Amino acid sequence: MTVRTKKSVEPPRVWQRMLSGRRLDLANPSPMDVEVEDIAHGLARVARWNGQTKGEHAFSVAEHSVVVERICRKLDPSMTAKQSLMALLHDSPEYVIGDMISPFKALLGEGYKAIEARLQEAVHIRFGLPPVTPVRLKKQIKRADLVCAWFEATQLAGFEAEEANRFFGKPPETVRLRLSPKAVPDAQDAFLARFRQIMTEIGAP
Repeated sequence: MTVRTKKSVEPPRVWQRMLSGRRLDLANPSPMDVEVEDIAHGLARVARWNGQTKGEHAFSVAEHSVVVERICRKLDPSMTAKQSLMALLHDSPEYVIGDMISPFKALLGEGYKAIEARLQEAVHIRFGLPPVTPVRLKKQIKRADLVCAWFEATQLAGFEAEEANRFFGKPPETVRLRLSPKAVPDAQDAFLARFRQIMTEIGAP
């Protein structure tokens, strides 16, 4: 009589190896495993609109992040350097989990949001920011995000202005953008340059 033993099943791997050599645990991300070079590298290779945009290059989350931070300062010139950094890093979890379009996020529900929130918290702590973005600032960033999305939609993603108005709201007259999707290395460099500039303003070593 053959006795069958249960085959041991290893738990699924929930960490990702970064080019820096860090292993970021998605279930319990540690700020010590967060590196800005990894963030810039990843975001420059993540396409907004699932890549359904005009031009030779995709419009990356890295470039989007730089534009959103600039819009935030345009709408509120009194923003501090730390607030600007939170704006620049508002989509930072996407360097690990990608840019899920809003309809897909709605289908995924709260599980996706929880993972995203844990990653955002780890990123913030790594760079000396409050773990959670204050409510008022979060609303300001969201407003700037929607303004940027309107210009992306109408200039790159094939939306008519009236349709974009319905989904994102009409942008204020004070903000005018001409978007030009950058090549991956240029988008990565622009993100890192702005990050380092803000860190200098903060006085970080």
